[in-house]
Amino acid sequence: MNKLIVAVAVILGAATLAHPAFAYVGPGAGLSLLGALWGLLLALFAAVGFVVAWPVRRWLKRRRKSGTQSGTRPTVIAGSDARRTPQSR
Repeated sequence: MNKLIVAVAVILGAATLAHPAFAYVGPGAGLSLLGALWGLLLALFAAVGFVVAWPVRRWLKRRRKSGTQSGTRPTVIAGSDARRTPQSR
């Protein structure tokens, strides 16, 4: 536990004693960084959205498929007339 406290104290001390860098980030580098960040965030949200939407789309497809059927069974005609085509009659 003492090693953890010492490590945290050293990290906090180094962070508070660090001098600012005064670095210049030009407009090209800044826009590139923002574009990459927006692209990464958009890809992440799209992936999560597709994973969440997949079960919903599947449920809607099943619901639509069952809604088109009226619940009646097709009429089956049995006998020798069922095999004849209208041209052979």
